[in-house]
Amino acid sequence: MDQNKLIDLAWKARENAYVPYSHFKVGACIALKDGTFVQGCNIENAAYGSTMCAERNAVFGAYCKGYRKEDIIGLAIVADCSPIASPCGACRQVLSELVDLEMPIFLANKEKVEKHTIGELLPMVFIGESL
Repeated sequence: MDQNKLIDLAWKARENAYVPYSHFKVGACIALKDGTFVQGCNIENAAYGSTMCAERNAVFGAYCKGYRKEDIIGLAIVADCSPIASPCGACRQVLSELVDLEMPIFLANKEKVEKHTIGELLPMVFIGESL
């Protein structure tokens, strides 16, 4: 997986963010085993609960195309802020079920890149096997 390409595509996805309320643009990109990339950006709504985060848009987009957990090999999430942005609680929960817990997640701003896993970002994960 080309980490730099993944992050660059996340920055490009960020350009499409619809953020008339927060003005906080976030971009994301999923890398798939077959070489495909699926981008996502955050989309706000006046009914704030209807807002969707960039990383969920990307992973949901991959699933809508027929890909599944075993196909996803990387995720990049980017925002122009400091400190570096990380997924919200809802996104962490969704990612914990839809991607491998050890898959690399790259969080980036204009100055640096951090590498994590959802297993690190959401300890004591609650997934289907927990039911």
